[in-house]
Amino acid sequence: KMPKMKAAILYGPKDVRLEDIDKPQISPKEVLMEVKVALTCGTDAKVYLRGGHPKMIKPPAVFGHEMAGIISEAGSQVSDKFKEGQRVVAANSAPCNKCFFCKEDNRQSMCEDLLFINGAYSQYLKIPERIVEQNLLPVSDEISFAEAALTEPLACAVHGIEESGLKPGDTVAVNGAGPIGLMFIALAKLKKARVIASDIQADRLETAKKLGADITLDLTKVKDQVAEVRSLTENNRGVDVAIEAVGHPKVWEMTMAMVRKGGIVNLFGGCAPGTTANLDTRLLHYSELTIKGVFHHTPAYVRMALDLITRRAVDARLFITAERPLEKIDEALDMIINHQGIKTAVLP
Repeated sequence: KMPKMKAAILYGPKDVRLEDIDKPQISPKEVLMEVKVALTCGTDAKVYLRGGHPKMIKPPAVFGHEMAGIISEAGSQVSDKFKEGQRVVAANSAPCNKCFFCKEDNRQSMCEDLLFINGAYSQYLKIPERIVEQNLLPVSDEISFAEAALTEPLACAVHGIEESGLKPGDTVAVNGAGPIGLMFIALAKLKKARVIASDIQADRLETAKKLGADITLDLTKVKDQVAEVRSLTENNRGVDVAIEAVGHPKVWEMTMAMVRKGGIVNLFGGCAPGTTANLDTRLLHYSELTIKGVFHHTPAYVRMALDLITRRAVDARLFITAERPLEKIDEALDMIINHQGIKTAVLP
């Protein structure tokens, strides 16, 4: 008889059931992780609300993708590198390193054959060969599993900040103080920038302050966000860099409007499928703006993120605001949907 494990299975919109399913079997080049902590993420909340993900999750399926744990079994061909009992974190993807984007464009986040794993909301997770080779990393004893599990989302934000061209002394507007916005704030402070953080929630703005935001704007009290942000810059010229971390077309438009001439706009928040944002053609042309999108991470950014967490250059503890057992996964996901706290640690 196959050994069983508990897992949260997504059947459809807001329909998650805890079931006993077969424990994964591994090949010689794979690793089986005993999941100690899986964190909730906005993407998981979207998947939960929509009942799936066009690219990654066709229900019924296990889901969740930010996790850290212990190696329960190491395949015979990886056991010199990874040992049973070792504390590890795995990113949720690995590139092919063969396609045009990986090789010619050196842009592994755009890999044409990006391999994704999902299934962190379960007791065990099989780590495929490609992720074992590139994105399975040892975790230092100095940090908790919950902190280590923040590596994947932080790697996305590190990618975003590296693409934003921040210089010491620059003023950056971070629009949205959810988990990713808060990461941008912490990373912008490491770049010695002056940060203006905006959100509609007072508790998130309090966390923004703890992470070093110089100015916080409570948007429930601000009439015109663009004018307000510009007024905080010399001669109202606008910020040097503006980052959108909400994922809403209207906020994309405001983010483009608050940057100075020659500034950089990073539209990081993923909007709902099929949406469009208006672009002021005159503004783009006469102000010589750079507008860019940034997606996902690469193995190099995953390593940078884990290093920042291990050194507590980014204090991951500030991001984990609640804990729930796997049995209460729906409660943990509802907390994101209702904007309660930042991230919840789900404990299988």
